[in-house]
Amino acid sequence: MTGWGGLLEPDGSPHPQARSPARMQYVRGMSQPADSPRRPSRTSSTSDAPESAAGSRAAAQRLKMRRELSAAAMELFATKGYEATTVDEIAAAGGVARRTFFRHFRSKEEAIFPDHDDTLVRAEAVLNAASPHEHPLDTVCRGIKEVMRMYAASPAVSVARYKLTREVPTLREAEIASVARYERLFTRYLLGHFDEHDHHDDNDDPLLAEVAASAVVTAHNHVLRRWLRAGGQGDVEAQLDHAFAIVRDTFGTGIGAGRSSDRPKQAPAASASVSGDVLVTVARTDAPLDEVMRTIERALKQA
Repeated sequence: MTGWGGLLEPDGSPHPQARSPARMQYVRGMSQPADSPRRPSRTSSTSDAPESAAGSRAAAQRLKMRRELSAAAMELFATKGYEATTVDEIAAAGGVARRTFFRHFRSKEEAIFPDHDDTLVRAEAVLNAASPHEHPLDTVCRGIKEVMRMYAASPAVSVARYKLTREVPTLREAEIASVARYERLFTRYLLGHFDEHDHHDDNDDPLLAEVAASAVVTAHNHVLRRWLRAGGQGDVEAQLDHAFAIVRDTFGTGIGAGRSSDRPKQAPAASASVSGDVLVTVARTDAPLDEVMRTIERALKQA
């Protein structure tokens, strides 16, 4: 799905609309993306520790080098211009050989996005480690927060990169292609929670999974663009939570109501009632905090 415009500027393509949100049925206990093979479990041992530590150091050194080359590229793009800057100049500014540059990036366009690969891994780790009782949309929202944290970790760099990508169409296209991977990851994850036995030719599950994943990504991108245009100022995580609450209320209400199922229904994550001046709230221990707060807010509004 490429019409949502990445983290930069929307491309004006209309978003698909879900015909029957109530048809969405999730299967609990599947926290792995549908097409991601499960990794074989390994029994930890003392001999694993040095290997793990060495791998962590190598990954940290790789990311450090990528960031240094990215900083060198950004500085050259700002002073010389994107088109006039060569890979050789970026490598020299970063203190490495041309061959070393191409070990880390396939092109100079890719050099200004050093963190997306690692962030994608962290986002997928959030999905894989999710509780089977957590609503899949909540899991996806937590996953894409890893992307926002990547940008928020270096506001000045993120703002400079945003300005540059708006000026250079090639960079904007590279950014869109890069972040489109997040949407594909989240779509696969949501599809993995549909009832495989209920799929048939006129089933809208694939459409609903794409629309829901696109809604989460679009909400994230809207908040991120607004934050970048404001110079990286403001509580971006609070803004993101507000946007996600809108998505959750839109796509999470009445899920599964349009289908029958032989599986026992699970108790709601949280419930609240008001009697006089007393508010009583009951929540599962694994209930997401934002869902508990929304339940309390609804009860207070209805009181």
